[in-house]
Amino acid sequence: MSSVRLWLKTTVAWFARPTMGITFTDVLEIFILAFLAYSLLLWIKNTRAWTLLKGIMVLVICVSFVYLLRMETLIYIVNRGIDIAIMAALIIFQPELRRALEQLGEKQIVSSLIPLDTSRTVTERFSDKTVNEIVKGTVEMARVKTGALIVIEQNVTLRDYERTGIVLDSVVTSQLLINIFEHNTPLHDGAIIVKGNRITAATCYLPLSDNMLLSKELGTRHRAGVGISEVTDSLTIIVSEETGHISIAYKGELKRNVTADVLREQLVILQNKSVAPKKIRLWKGWNRNEV
Repeated sequence: MSSVRLWLKTTVAWFARPTMGITFTDVLEIFILAFLAYSLLLWIKNTRAWTLLKGIMVLVICVSFVYLLRMETLIYIVNRGIDIAIMAALIIFQPELRRALEQLGEKQIVSSLIPLDTSRTVTERFSDKTVNEIVKGTVEMARVKTGALIVIEQNVTLRDYERTGIVLDSVVTSQLLINIFEHNTPLHDGAIIVKGNRITAATCYLPLSDNMLLSKELGTRHRAGVGISEVTDSLTIIVSEETGHISIAYKGELKRNVTADVLREQLVILQNKSVAPKKIRLWKGWNRNEV
């Protein structure tokens, strides 16, 4: 009984002890840590890192048992292998880490927190005519079951993938798209890359996705479309040569058998035709050719 009373007395004294005042900095620090932890868990859940994380947790549990049971030889091996394990984790998670940093750069945090705007101007990645031509050409190729792979660039440059193909630098038209992907033509094999209102290159090679959740019935063309969307922020339009169905790959996700209206809607969103802020000119010569 005396031990129980001593424990109760100690517990009450711990709760009754005077606490230091909580400052604004402490509250801010808690919110930052909570946000970072939430963002990390959300990133892990939405990438292949979730499966790898479960494997790492199994290893952590095994290492904990090694330390609890004081297995000296295994402890020595674990201590020597920590640095190698960290390097291996960086190599394994390299695509996910790269994509996370790219998404962080796309958010434009500084410009959103400190707006330096005096006027507003309309900006767009490509014109309405380009949208109509892409939709028209894609629907026509789907109707006659002509396989196609069209990659549309956003913020992340596709220059490295352009170098794997043949430079075109041509205006986007439906007739040109159909002619490029026509069977037995020199440029039909591979992907074309669209930047703005122009086709920059054709017969480009794209990285294949190793996502195990993709359907086994999908071929190389669909896996290449998903693969390029995993490592860049581009949108890829895929036309199946077997079924004639139109698919869209974006941010590692594949939408299959979409209609022309859905395709047009996605292109309009990608077009970014909105009123954008115009930067303040802090001094003369801020912009090129400014007097």
